[in-house]
Amino acid sequence: MRLHLVDGTYELYRAHYSPRPGTTAPDGRDVKATAGVMDSLLSLLHDDAEAVTHVAVAFDNPIRSFRNALFAGYKGDEGVPPELRAQFDLVEQAVEALGVRVWSMKDHEADDALATAAARWADQVDQVRLLTPDKDLGQCVRGQRVVQVDRRQQKVMDAEAVEAKLGVAPRSIPDLLALMGDDADGIPGLPGFGAKGAATVLQAYGHLEAIPDSAAEWTAKPRGADKLAATLKAHREDARLYRTLATLVEDAPLPGTQALADLEWKGVPEARFKAFCEGLGLKTLQRRPKRWAV
Repeated sequence: MRLHLVDGTYELYRAHYSPRPGTTAPDGRDVKATAGVMDSLLSLLHDDAEAVTHVAVAFDNPIRSFRNALFAGYKGDEGVPPELRAQFDLVEQAVEALGVRVWSMKDHEADDALATAAARWADQVDQVRLLTPDKDLGQCVRGQRVVQVDRRQQKVMDAEAVEAKLGVAPRSIPDLLALMGDDADGIPGLPGFGAKGAATVLQAYGHLEAIPDSAAEWTAKPRGADKLAATLKAHREDARLYRTLATLVEDAPLPGTQALADLEWKGVPEARFKAFCEGLGLKTLQRRPKRWAV
C-alpha cells in the first residue's frame, strides 16, 4: 500500500509552461494547464510501477499563506499569468473528476498539506511518495519510508540521496534554506552563505542554535568562515525567521479527510469524468482512463 502525495501547484505551472499544444474550451477559455494536469495524473494513476492505492493532490489557492504575514518578501501571487490564475478552481474540479482527493489550501501551502499527510500516515503504509522536485519537501523524507519523486527526471530520493544532493540530512534542510536562501519562496538567506558553505557548517552542527558565534570554535571551516560567522552572529534572528518560513507545518488542515481510507483511489468515476471532459472539449482525454470506478 502506497500513499502518493502530489504537489498540484507544481503540476499546474509545469503544464502551463510546457511545450504541449494550447487547449481551448468551447467557451473560449484557455484550459491548457488543466488538461496537462489531468493528462499527467492519468499517467500516474495507470502506471503499474507506481502502483497507486491512496493518493491526494494539494493546491495553493490562492498563492498566499500565513507566511506572508510573517515576512513581506515571501512569495505571493504577483506575476501569475491571468489565464493561469483563472484555472486555479477549474483544475481542482478536474482532479476531483479523476476520483482523486483534492486539498485546496487557503492559509497554509500545498507543501504543508503534503508534510502533514506524510507525518500522519507514514507508518500506516509501505511507502509515502512525495511527487515534487521542490527541495523544501526533502525535510519530510524518512529513510526509504518517505521518499521524494521527481517524475520529470525519473528520480526517486530517499534520505541518503537527499543528503548526497543537498549536503545535509533532511532534518537540517530548513536551516540550510535559512542560510542560503530560496529564491522560489522569496527567502533571501544571509549574505555570503552559498549552498556549499551553509551545508559545510550544518554538517557539523545540524541546526542554527548549535553553531558557535566565533569561527575559531567551528569544527568545520568553509571558505570565508570568519566573515560567515560574523554575519550569522549579527543576523541570527533573521536566520531563525527564515527557518520558520522554510519549515513545513505537520498539522495543517486536510479538507475532507479524516482517515487514510479517505484517500483510497478506486478508479475514475466514468460519468463525472466524461461530463467534465465534454464540457471542456477534451475529447482525447476521454479515451485515456484504463480503470473505471465500480
